[in-house]
Amino acid sequence: LFRMQKSLNKRIGVHTDGMTDEQKTEWVLNYSRAMTQEIAELTDSVPWKLWAKYQKLDEQNARVEVVDLFHFLISLAQVLGMSADDVFEAYLKKNEVNFQRQDSGYTEKDQNDSKHIYPQCPPPRHRPSICARRCRTCSSERRKSLGVCVNWQRRLSAITPTKIC
Repeated sequence: LFRMQKSLNKRIGVHTDGMTDEQKTEWVLNYSRAMTQEIAELTDSVPWKLWAKYQKLDEQNARVEVVDLFHFLISLAQVLGMSADDVFEAYLKKNEVNFQRQDSGYTEKDQNDSKHIYPQCPPPRHRPSICARRCRTCSSERRKSLGVCVNWQRRLSAITPTKIC
């Protein structure tokens, strides 16, 4: 998905590599506004007007709007220097934070519970022998297939369907 979006962005004339801070600011705003519009279009695909009896779910269009959101979200990640692997790793870490918040009852905001998710500077693009590293959370060995530790692989297999249609 990230390679395809990068190709589309180049064709449109948007080159996310080497953007200045000013360009990044411009494109973060552009993509955020575009996603806001796509959210509005997604909202219009569902019967949200409680007083209007003629409305019905347009699931086909809702699915298209979700895909449109992915286009802009991936572009936004690329503007911010994130690769598909970066997003995946950050998602795993944030997901763990969200589980911890649910386990603890999430009774108060902790400004520091998400600071470890994505370092201040983007990690290097080349990550040799990711399978040889150890998980920062539980110190177990990472699995080569997913690049995540054994414990995360168990958690992923528990929530990921084995067959996707």
